[in-house]
Amino acid sequence: MKNLWNIDVAKNFQTDLELRVYTSNLLGKSDELVLHGGGNTSVKTMVDGEEILFVKGSGWDLVSIKAEGFSPVKMKTLLEMSHLKELSDSDMVRGQKDAMIDKTAPNPSVEAILHALIPYKFVDHTHADAVVTISNSVNGTENIKKVFPNFLIVPYVMPGFILANTIFEMTRSVNRSKIDGIILHNHGIFTFDDDAKKSYDKMIEAVTHAEEFLEQNAKVELTRTVAPKPEFFDIDKLRQLLSKEKGYEVILKENGSDLAKTYASQANLREFATRGVLTPEHIIRTKRVPLILEDENIEEAIENYKKEYIEYFKNFRTDEICLNPAPNYIVVKNYGVLACANSEQEANIINDIVEHTMLAVLRADKLGGYKSISMKKSFEMEYWELEQAKLKR
Repeated sequence: MKNLWNIDVAKNFQTDLELRVYTSNLLGKSDELVLHGGGNTSVKTMVDGEEILFVKGSGWDLVSIKAEGFSPVKMKTLLEMSHLKELSDSDMVRGQKDAMIDKTAPNPSVEAILHALIPYKFVDHTHADAVVTISNSVNGTENIKKVFPNFLIVPYVMPGFILANTIFEMTRSVNRSKIDGIILHNHGIFTFDDDAKKSYDKMIEAVTHAEEFLEQNAKVELTRTVAPKPEFFDIDKLRQLLSKEKGYEVILKENGSDLAKTYASQANLREFATRGVLTPEHIIRTKRVPLILEDENIEEAIENYKKEYIEYFKNFRTDEICLNPAPNYIVVKNYGVLACANSEQEANIINDIVEHTMLAVLRADKLGGYKSISMKKSFEMEYWELEQAKLKR
């Protein structure tokens, strides 16, 4: 993992928030750390004699975030919220917005309370591929502890207040000065420091350790041959059928890279490629699993996918309304992968996410087997009102 800090550029930034913007942009430049709105960062500073947390506004991309993309929230309020036993999503959002000193700023990240709890000035959070690849394996707990012996290791829980409360309880009797960072299983990594550069450096160093572990233990050989288009696969027909199901003219972005061909050529493809998302928030873009096309009737494959999605919805719903059950991406046996969306931009986003997921799955299998969060937890994330709000924005 390359460290992008530039001492000459950094000299131009004097205030806490300016440095926060700079290192956030550096994190966002590495696709291996965050993708399309992923991750969040914060800085604690004084404003008119009061301690304020400037945390990434919901929906902003780290690579392009500016000062106005950070939400200024009163630390006192956030810490009071962190001590509560229970807090609904709506109350959390309302409380955070009420505690903002600038009401025109974007909504604070759902992780604002957690950022406030971490007793350091600068806090960096990413969904680093290398880290999540290791944790999303059958032996993930054992290997994460091996790579990160001085990190607090947190089992997967829902982001937001539940996660903040979990870490609050876990660190009550822990010497926090001995913790180098936090690993959230199946989710990501936190680093922190009172110095912007040191917090950023810690992230790069930690992810580099994970990458070195994968290089030593999970090398993947990619298929180099050109796969012929399967006789049964008619992309125009697929586009027409999916457009009808989605209710709009879909864009299909084909991915025939060596990685996609390798992924699509695995044995038992239906089982192999339907083991869940790499990190939870990806699910709002990709759904939990793709449509698998092997040597079957395309209409029948889509109908079966829809039936399985509706069954998944019925098994876990409470009072939610079912989303469109048609797939958001497709894996074609021995050929490649296609992203399905209502615009070229969205298709590119889905393709990027799937690209990173494919390599992670192949590597995790080298570590004993890929393992994502459960179907129930996937559903909770897919239908979480705070995640759905991101798509609407």
